[in-house]
Amino acid sequence: MISKMIRYDIVLYAGEQERFVNELRELGLVDITTTGWEPSERDRGLLLEIESHNKALEALSAFAKTEDFQADAMAYTTGAEAYEMYTEARDRRQQLQQEVSRMRKLADDVAPWGNFSAEDIERLARRGVAMRFFMAQPAAYERLLEEPIEGVTVAEVGRTSAAVYFAVITTDATPIVVDGQEVRLPEKDSEALLADVERLLAEDKALNATFSRVAASKELIADECARLKEQLQGLKVGAMAGREADGELLILEGWAEADTSERVDKMLEEYPYLVFERRDATIDDEAPVKLKNNKFARLFELIGSMYALPKYGTLDLTGIFGVFYMLFFAICLNDAGYGAVLLAVGLMLLKKGGPKLRQAAWLSIVCASATVVFGLYTGSLFGMSIPELLGYEAGEPTPFLDFPNQFFSIALAIGVFQILVGMAINIYMQSKLFGITSTFGLLGWFIIILSGSVAVGLPIFDLGIPGFDASSPIFYALVGIGAVFMLVLNNVKRNPLINVGAGLWDAYNNITGLLSDVLSYIRLFAIGLSGGVLAQVFNSLALGLSGLSEGIGESAWYVVALQIVGASVILLIGHGINLFMSAISSFVHPMRLTFVEFYKNAGFEMSQRSFDPVRKMK
Repeated sequence: MISKMIRYDIVLYAGEQERFVNELRELGLVDITTTGWEPSERDRGLLLEIESHNKALEALSAFAKTEDFQADAMAYTTGAEAYEMYTEARDRRQQLQQEVSRMRKLADDVAPWGNFSAEDIERLARRGVAMRFFMAQPAAYERLLEEPIEGVTVAEVGRTSAAVYFAVITTDATPIVVDGQEVRLPEKDSEALLADVERLLAEDKALNATFSRVAASKELIADECARLKEQLQGLKVGAMAGREADGELLILEGWAEADTSERVDKMLEEYPYLVFERRDATIDDEAPVKLKNNKFARLFELIGSMYALPKYGTLDLTGIFGVFYMLFFAICLNDAGYGAVLLAVGLMLLKKGGPKLRQAAWLSIVCASATVVFGLYTGSLFGMSIPELLGYEAGEPTPFLDFPNQFFSIALAIGVFQILVGMAINIYMQSKLFGITSTFGLLGWFIIILSGSVAVGLPIFDLGIPGFDASSPIFYALVGIGAVFMLVLNNVKRNPLINVGAGLWDAYNNITGLLSDVLSYIRLFAIGLSGGVLAQVFNSLALGLSGLSEGIGESAWYVVALQIVGASVILLIGHGINLFMSAISSFVHPMRLTFVEFYKNAGFEMSQRSFDPVRKMK
């Protein structure tokens, strides 16, 4: 459900702004509207600083888990000092890494020239011996040797498969033309460059001591980051406040939960230089939304928040779609063995991480448990048929559901049922907000679809109601009533003839839309079936490629052991891939059915923002 909100309109003396925001922060119960805030240049700098602090905390958390972290490092005295030392060490490390990469590349380029001394080359040049260095293709080098030039010495220094590295030595200014690329040697050879690399790496390693001290100061940096966030919080409140009386008065819009509004009232009443007015929030207000659900529905808030929160004043659908989502997940995965694996993963995740991870773990446990139950019902265990394992003969009646042959029509029935639930919710909300007459068009469609589903759909599953079928008078009467609502009374304030035309147009759109929506639920059958078929294929591959499909026979024990190991490897890899892909499909496609088909038919309206009170950031 959506928590009830109280709206506060506050008039405050501008000079008390900072103190007032600090007291709101201590209270932590009031959301001050800052919608539409555009950051100034100063604000952008603060945002960048906050982001930089957050990235620093992430990097330091990762560093603290490495072998380079020195657990006995002493923390800095303040968060500002720790962050400054972190930025200096980070920048220096980046410089060192870039320099190491550059020098390693240069060392690789110089390596074919072997060991040399730039000072010796310079000394020879002063004595009149000029040395020039070239690299050329082997064929070009061979042609140079075939045509010697008087007073010129050509000496090969190194060679690769693609090029020859050589020096051309002259004792005067003899002009020569070489078919190759002239190279200017650096001041150091490859060995000296690699020695410099080792020196830089040692300096980089020494920075770990600084990073260890900074990592030991993470809490101080987090405190500094929280201070910056609170500063930004105050800036946003001030920037979005209305100003009157030449800026001497600030007008603020605030929101608080009804359950805690008495505490807010008490704080505001005792505050000097402040006037406020309170009233219940309405659907027309852009009120922030906070969900207040039971333990089961709270798990699926993680799914719903990926799309949007419901608009204030409407119905929270989390608990309703949560039941369907759990069922859809189980149908798509459709294997008791896979469900058991996800259940084990969820139980392990409960022991790790924070509240968000534990919420995801509980969601995994609930959906995995539903998968185990549904997988047992359909008789699937890691792609193996449970009825066959229990000794049932082919064609013999079993208590298990024949998924490939029976579930296609069940998937469509589930789709129709969820769409009807969504339409019923839509009718309820519209009648609550705008009166029952506003729902006549939708109510007509609901009556027709529900009547058709009961009269035509239920007999398919041997669940028909005696005396109510497609040929019974009561069925025709209900369809007629629905048609009147749909075609004649879809807008009671409009001319009936116009209603008929609009109703016929709506009928075309609704028929095509509903048909598309219902057919979308076939994906439940398709995904569940494909995962089961792939599991069977991997089982067959494992037994066939290992030779175990023909039995053990009289093979030696070591041959049997190799067969079992080979089959196990194929099963682990195959089922691992299948479980990964099926789990993704089981997560995504039920979400799509919820956010597209169900939300559309339920008339879901999204909220612009969630309830985020001014509070201490840490």
